[in-house]
Amino acid sequence: MEVTPWPVLPALPDPATDAVVTSGLAAELAYALGGPFHILLPDAFTANLTAMRSVLADTGVNGFVYFAKKANKAAVFVERAAAGGAGVDVASAAELREALGHGVRGEHLMVTGPAKDHVLLRLAVTHGATVAVDSPDELDRVVALATTGRTGPARVLLRVLPDSQPHSRFGLDDLELAIALKRCAEAGDAIRMDGFSFHLSGYALQPRADLAARLIGLCRTARSQGLAAGRISLGGGLPVSYTDADSWNTFLGTQNPGHYHARKTFGTGDFYPYHSPLAGAHALAALLATRPEGTDRGLADLARDAGVELLVEPGRALLDRAGATVFRVQGVKDRDGYRIVTVDGTSLSLSEQWFGSEYLPDPLLVPTVPGPVPGVYPASVGAATCLESDMLTWRKIAFPHPPRPGDLLLYPNTAGYQMDSNESPFHDLPLPPKVVVDRTDRPRPRWRLDRHAA
Repeated sequence: MEVTPWPVLPALPDPATDAVVTSGLAAELAYALGGPFHILLPDAFTANLTAMRSVLADTGVNGFVYFAKKANKAAVFVERAAAGGAGVDVASAAELREALGHGVRGEHLMVTGPAKDHVLLRLAVTHGATVAVDSPDELDRVVALATTGRTGPARVLLRVLPDSQPHSRFGLDDLELAIALKRCAEAGDAIRMDGFSFHLSGYALQPRADLAARLIGLCRTARSQGLAAGRISLGGGLPVSYTDADSWNTFLGTQNPGHYHARKTFGTGDFYPYHSPLAGAHALAALLATRPEGTDRGLADLARDAGVELLVEPGRALLDRAGATVFRVQGVKDRDGYRIVTVDGTSLSLSEQWFGSEYLPDPLLVPTVPGPVPGVYPASVGAATCLESDMLTWRKIAFPHPPRPGDLLLYPNTAGYQMDSNESPFHDLPLPPKVVVDRTDRPRPRWRLDRHAA
């Protein structure tokens, strides 16, 4: 094998995605749909959900999983959440309606998001969803809605501002929290104050366990005031591992401007951590075993002793290996100093660029006709728009042979946030459709278009 200076980031093995390629289905869909498209693999979602629910059961924790819908708009994942006994975390009236319309019960909805509008709060209260309250005035609006229209109390969690993120726009500071607790007690039967939640950035386990332990203590305080306070939400924060440790560490240690088109620079801190030694359900198990500072017992033990239900709201982690994105090569520009492969879509369909970064796992080159000339061909990947900066991949990918017009580029494991966060019909290009593929164990995988309303 030819040795090259180009760092590679191969995706972890995924037989379901491989089956879509080797069966010829990817090429057939590219021809039929006439543009880029997303592949959805809902069986992976179901497997990830089952693993997380098993962790909760194995640790003896009373827990509940909510799928963070913002991570992917597809209806099929909401349907799988409902079928698997999970809830859905929503942050808009449209997301709430979508969840209800695809089988999620109102009491299995968690409503988050800052400064929620009246329509969202009205729907949440009407359908018995749990509202993560971010301010005293938002709580007042929930109380008013519960008092004037609904039979039965409105369910709320009070979102606590972490000490480590004092400037966060999410959560109640200590003074606001005291006001909110008093208001919940005064509201009587109009409000069921179920407990507390928090919004914490990053994937470190210890800070999340420490804050959860603080919330367990707050539950005890709230109960002394006559409130239910039996649930806390740990949020998301469960990482996904996209590549192996050696590839990731080698990449971080060797990447330099020469590896990118036009010598574009990225700091190592700009990138999502594409390898994690603990990911998904394993990360959840590790979190539950973590001992909060000042205690000699794990978080799961503390929750059990306090009779507190632990809620988790993963998005990306439930979508690990649950989809891929396919583009068709439109042209190749080969010049002294650089090569660019142009595809029939835009970087807006791979949303890491939203964060001033890029999606790093290597795309798979799928030739549509036999006979490519072998040999490492480093090239970046550009979009089919009139913007110099519109690049899907600034990094020079070490393709195994020169791409040709009509070949396909499959970006692996894109279901978590990459398909939806930054999409746009720029140039009047249609948004890539989502194709649900199941039964990949068949010689010919079965497919259909997703049923999302938009």
